[in-house]
Amino acid sequence: MTTTLSPVTLKAVDGPGQPERTPALEDLYRGFEQELLVPLWTEIGDLMPTSPRPAAQAHLWRWQNLLRLAERSGDLVPVGRGGERRAIALANPGLGGAPYATPTLWAAIQYLNPREDAPVHRHTQHAFRFVVEGEGVWTVVDGDPVAMRRGDFLLTPGWRFHGHHNQADQPMAWLDGLDIPFVHQVGSAFFELGPDEVADRSTPARSRAERLWAHPGLRPVSQPGPTPSSPIAAYRWEHTDAALTEQLALEDEGHRGVVEPGHAAVRFTNPTTGGDVMPTIRAEMHRLRPRTTTATRREVGSAVWQVFDGTGTVRVGEREWRVGRGDLVAVPSWVPLTVTADSGVDLFRFSDTPIFERLHADRVQVEGAPA
Repeated sequence: MTTTLSPVTLKAVDGPGQPERTPALEDLYRGFEQELLVPLWTEIGDLMPTSPRPAAQAHLWRWQNLLRLAERSGDLVPVGRGGERRAIALANPGLGGAPYATPTLWAAIQYLNPREDAPVHRHTQHAFRFVVEGEGVWTVVDGDPVAMRRGDFLLTPGWRFHGHHNQADQPMAWLDGLDIPFVHQVGSAFFELGPDEVADRSTPARSRAERLWAHPGLRPVSQPGPTPSSPIAAYRWEHTDAALTEQLALEDEGHRGVVEPGHAAVRFTNPTTGGDVMPTIRAEMHRLRPRTTTATRREVGSAVWQVFDGTGTVRVGEREWRVGRGDLVAVPSWVPLTVTADSGVDLFRFSDTPIFERLHADRVQVEGAPA
């Protein structure tokens, strides 16, 4: 008879609320192990902590280091079926080598050589692109070519066919963000191949989705009802920049509009619902005036911040870094965050907050405010 080794291992320990260590107790624990059972009294401190204890760690990735390695990958690694994308994921040091920036968020630098195509596919994971620098690539989402330029925030909602093609004579790199870890954890992932190349190689300045949807405060009457993700294919930098500039101008004039003194922020939203752009991901852009420091803030759920322009200091828990263009910082759940600008700084932020809000498990604490 073969005895299967149980993955459950229990050890009797002395402590408040713990039963007396006896041979009978040890025998009981062996019975638990055999039947794959774990008693709460041995685990309650880990299962029900007084506040979140995320496995993920605060961590900084330098954009210039990522870009240098992506450039080398461009010489060595082809793009095509099998690998699909030349995308290099951030691996949080607290997550055991998994390619996850946080337990729910995937972030990567994607790199496309001149005149190169990334083949078409689709997946249930929601995705976006954020462009720190460069242009010349079009992402084609369900046959709609969408130009990618510096400062643009572009959507690829789940189960939409998409591929990329670089029409420029220079390579281009950008940030990819997805909810891969969350989808993997809950076992809801599907993936399907499309054509090897995009069907529409045109290079319009504005996508059809933008022409239909991206008019401030206006909605096409031909498209009634809410959609799970935003139908706007690209949120262009000129609009984001103008909105942030006007918030700070209103502050100068003595009117409301900023989050806190010297701190302007906008959230990318779904015009059919007024909510987040995708069901699992929140995306925002923040601008700090020179020598501005944010209030210290912590919240349930994790986030990744990327410096778009300027320089400053980011403090996450006990870690503190000087940051510049492109640098990425992981902020784990319930770890306090403070940002200080030098001569001014713009930052892109994406988070898993919509998941926790839908579960009514969200919580935010700002220094000096009640929990």
